[in-house]
Amino acid sequence: MIIKPKPFSPKMILFLGRILTWFMGWKFNKLKIHDAEVLKDHSYVYMCNHFGFWDGFFACYFCLKSIYKQEPNLKGFYMMSLEAQMKKNMWLRRIGCFSIAPGTKSVSESLDYAAEILNEPGHLFVLFPQGDLESCHVDYINVKPGIAEILKRVKGSCQLIWSSNMIEYFESLKPSVTFHGLNCGTNHDFNLEKLTKDINEHHKASIKKQFRFKNRV
Repeated sequence: MIIKPKPFSPKMILFLGRILTWFMGWKFNKLKIHDAEVLKDHSYVYMCNHFGFWDGFFACYFCLKSIYKQEPNLKGFYMMSLEAQMKKNMWLRRIGCFSIAPGTKSVSESLDYAAEILNEPGHLFVLFPQGDLESCHVDYINVKPGIAEILKRVKGSCQLIWSSNMIEYFESLKPSVTFHGLNCGTNHDFNLEKLTKDINEHHKASIKKQFRFKNRV
């Protein structure tokens, strides 16, 4: 049996998100978002590259400052977390986390639960499709098939959104983060090979955009 979330109310999640926004504005030099178009009346899978401790915070920041900004009728925020981590940190349930235990029979239950969430318009599910930690400048993103297993269970309309998140220092002692968003279509036209191709083309283009820096004094 999986550990299911027991999230705070949407108002509390939004309040905590605003505190997070303030904190990240203090911690980082700049946070710049290149938005992806958000479709109305859908649920959403937000995916991004997985390269460090801050990834969950970056995901929350993008969802609040980009997805919520375009679709303020979001009803819930969810993430999948390893069962071992959930047992050590049960507070994760309060921010929408539910468990998955790779290699066990409960994996199917976790995937079914993710699909159940995504059947409801306005629900947002965060996923790191690489699974493993890799440099943000890696030249190939390996999209694991878990996303396909979830989407084939979804009965409603679900949009996929990707963001290539890049960290640079340039002129500052504090790092700057750039979020390069991409609309990856919906579950109705989903194809894993096409998704992988689109993400990798976008990711390589995002890296190239980081190569040149003009200091505006």
